[in-house]
Amino acid sequence: MSSFLEVAVDTAREAGSILLAEFDRPVDISYKGEVDIVTQADRRSEQAIVTRLRTHFPKHAIVAEEGGGAESASPFRWHVDPLDGTTNFAHKYPCFAVSIGLEQSGELIAGVVYNPVSGELFTAAKGEGAYLNQKKIHVSPIENLATSLLVTGFPSKKRTQNPNIYYYWDFTLRSHGVRRDGSAALDLAAVACGRFEGFWEFGLHSWDTAAGVLLVQEAGGTISQFDGRPYGLGDSELLATNGRVHAEMKEVAAGIAERAALRPPLS
Repeated sequence: MSSFLEVAVDTAREAGSILLAEFDRPVDISYKGEVDIVTQADRRSEQAIVTRLRTHFPKHAIVAEEGGGAESASPFRWHVDPLDGTTNFAHKYPCFAVSIGLEQSGELIAGVVYNPVSGELFTAAKGEGAYLNQKKIHVSPIENLATSLLVTGFPSKKRTQNPNIYYYWDFTLRSHGVRRDGSAALDLAAVACGRFEGFWEFGLHSWDTAAGVLLVQEAGGTISQFDGRPYGLGDSELLATNGRVHAEMKEVAAGIAERAALRPPLS
């Protein structure tokens, strides 16, 4: 396990250096959809990550956001987001990260989330805990939703069809507040280290969540779908909490879903 994590850390740091260098240059933007953007920084970072992973683990599968990975028959699969928070990056808002997670036969075993702006390096290995810059981290001890600070995100695709605005409204009124920072990897890392008590989002990909999910689990938190079913990478719903407010957030989410179904579609 240590060799996997060591390579992931070195890889994330290399990619982070690329992102910082690109951050100081004019942004080269193209579009993958109506509003879903990709930058030269995404591509350069992914190329560096994939090259290093293939050098160390040539038989492993790699799933990467910008398509630079490759499938294989190996039980090991890396999930790579070379720049989580591309929109932030493109607008010079310094909230973005490199996210690298490793699964073995469907089980997450290692994860790294690196914020190159702050220098914060979050790491986790299955059964070995979660760490921030080599210091062990734990989820928040807060016991109830009313005194919780939450975080969520909104999709770039099919935004008018996504019901999250209803959840945002309701959870805002029931908590200390809801933040929206634009990086799911950093949101999950923040739950793991106790900055947020809960995170929810729709439509995330495996590269968005693989490392962050393991961080939360290893820090003592709880991961599921909104109704409590086990979360699998790529599932349409993700609820991550400190565990103490999980049941309450599930209950609230169920009520929101019922009421949202009675409202007209978003337009």
